Amino acid sequence: MSQAAVHWPRASFPVRRIEYPAGWATVHGLERVFAAALLMLCLPLLAIAALAIVFLSGKSPLVAHRRVGRYGASLWVLKLRTMWHSGARLDLPRRLVEHLAETTVPEVKAGSDPRVSSRFAAWLRRFSIDELPQLVHVLRGEMSLVGPRPLTRAELAKYYGECALEIVQMQPGLTGLWQIRGRNRLSYRQRRRLDLFLVRRFGWLLYLKVLLCTPVRVLTGRDAW
Repeated sequence: MSQAAVHWPRASFPVRRIEYPAGWATVHGLERVFAAALLMLCLPLLAIAALAIVFLSGKSPLVAHRRVGRYGASLWVLKLRTMWHSGARLDLPRRLVEHLAETTVPEVKAGSDPRVSSRFAAWLRRFSIDELPQLVHVLRGEMSLVGPRPLTRAELAKYYGECALEIVQMQPGLTGLWQIRGRNRLSYRQRRRLDLFLVRRFGWLLYLKVLLCTPVRVLTGRDAW
């Protein structure tokens, strides 16, 4: 997976320097151990979900979307496939992962997204099961458990502007502040405000708050579709 750097334009104002709290290297190492353990625990669920996706879609069970990682590096983010045309012809896929170019994302996601044509896929999305493969990125040190969610370059340019230069100083996270404060019902303006709050006020209390609140949101499926 490519890690080519993205060249951002020079900001018209001094960019706030974002620093992790003391002891972060140790915690990030523990995150990678936790990600490995959770991946092993979730392997049966992921395997069953992957087989169901192949049967329902006739396509590869995993997709990789190109997103912007820390310092503007290109990051192919893994997800279980949840979008396909209804009535797709069953055909064994030739590869496990399909890499997709940057796609257009609606500013506010509708409760009934026409791109999600399967109830099984909608269930995967509601409980964030489709994002479990991203534990691989935490294991590889490309993502953290908590941080701004990885976005496309187009999303950062259109909705974050020069503030993106602050956002990309942190590693993208498996969960973030707007995942526990509204998730899919939030607009990009609201997401940007929460992301900036996260990177500017990042510390152990905020880290633990996001980390501990996330399972409740995931298990209830609140504000997710």
